[in-house]
Amino acid sequence: MNDGLSDTGRRLLNRREFLSQTGSGLAGVALTSLLGQDLLLGAEDGPFRPKIDPSHPLAARSPELTPRARNVVVIFCSGAISHVDSFDYKPELIRRHGQPMPGSDDLVTFQGENGNLTKPLYPFRPRGRSGKMVSDLVPHLGEMADEMCFLHSMTSKTNTHGPGENFMSTGRTVEGFPSAGSWVTYALGSENRNLPAFVAIPDPRGVPQSSGNNWGPGFLPAVFQGTPFNAQKPIGNLKSPSGVSKEADQASRDLLQFLNKQHLEQHPGDTDLAARIASYELAAKMQLSVPEVTDLSDEPAHIRRLYGADASSPKYKAGFAKNCILARRLIERGVRFVQLFNGAYAMGEGVGNWDGHKKLKDQYDVHGPILDQPAAGLLKDLKQRGLLDETLVVFCTEFGRMPTFQKGANGRDHNPDGFTCWMAGAGVKAPYTYGATDELGHKAQEKVTSVYDLHATILRILGLDHKRLTYYHNGRERRLTDVHGNVINEILS
Repeated sequence: MNDGLSDTGRRLLNRREFLSQTGSGLAGVALTSLLGQDLLLGAEDGPFRPKIDPSHPLAARSPELTPRARNVVVIFCSGAISHVDSFDYKPELIRRHGQPMPGSDDLVTFQGENGNLTKPLYPFRPRGRSGKMVSDLVPHLGEMADEMCFLHSMTSKTNTHGPGENFMSTGRTVEGFPSAGSWVTYALGSENRNLPAFVAIPDPRGVPQSSGNNWGPGFLPAVFQGTPFNAQKPIGNLKSPSGVSKEADQASRDLLQFLNKQHLEQHPGDTDLAARIASYELAAKMQLSVPEVTDLSDEPAHIRRLYGADASSPKYKAGFAKNCILARRLIERGVRFVQLFNGAYAMGEGVGNWDGHKKLKDQYDVHGPILDQPAAGLLKDLKQRGLLDETLVVFCTEFGRMPTFQKGANGRDHNPDGFTCWMAGAGVKAPYTYGATDELGHKAQEKVTSVYDLHATILRILGLDHKRLTYYHNGRERRLTDVHGNVINEILS
């Protein structure tokens, strides 16, 4: 028999061997699929671009990989909160208080020369079952330490606030690039068609220094930009003009929708027109949905007390607390990405944010209580409602601060070489500590981590590969992490 097979080859094609090899082959296919989901195989060639329906650009889309979380809340402390006074415990800094910092003879940082080492301005104490050391600046957040995954070795590319905010929010120090929230909503859309997919909540005292660039779309379609509003100032111009009844207003919208539909049918290939109509329709829906979500009157008294939003709280603490409640309400309703700001840009001595150059203790005595109970209340509330199981909470700031005081001042200068961020909720191990600064808290020393790594990890938790999620712009496949970044696999749950 001349069939091209050897005698050995024919003997392998019996029934038992055939079934055995078939089973092995299917197992191999399954193993390959699982490894691919966990990024243990080489990434496929080519970019991953979501398929977007122009008439429903914010419709929910499936991620490329298996997600660990569905939604994200970012708590952004504008002004650069001091890690050595909050979450990064350094006993050696306490022991060397008042001494010159080794190697600092010619060290000039953002605002000038540095003085001597200065111990934390608030005592650190062990918190939770884990005994994680957290300072008395944020005792309520300290109570939640067992829910947190700390990244103590963060670094930035800049020591300037505006570029630093840009870098943390967009992965670039310059303006004009899409924010992380815009990338996420471009990839995944939203599970609520009546609210924006991405909401930015400015501090009650004002906007951060880089303002709308923190939530801007850059070169992505404008539909993916963040919509800024807070509990004190909902979106303007949503109400109908005085003298126009609800019935007349609805009839006008119905007529406009009918005309738009006819116009679209005459231009079926015009995706820009379809997207523009979709934006108008979302704006109409928000006339009802935004007032409802920002009306906190139905929140029970015990929830208001949990956040510190009750009448007994100081004005700015109550204002931020209400913003934290708003963040939870948005997540409950399926908003994909919520960026919650604590601290606002103010000229002079950082009155509205964490920029403690001259009188750090005086400023932080004000800012600490505004942040602490409301942010801790948000974590507790998300957990008790089961929302923390599907929501990733990210606490960040643009950079850290020096372990020294500035010469002639009672505050700390900017420090991009080492600072702390933390995550909580879906997708991360907790309690967990990753990386470390040196013994004085000056420079990241162990498992040094970049903003690119942070962004890559956030995307991975949402089921996205940061190397493949791209948008073609100006002759290049652009991505949030540029050509940098690695997923911090060690912290993934």
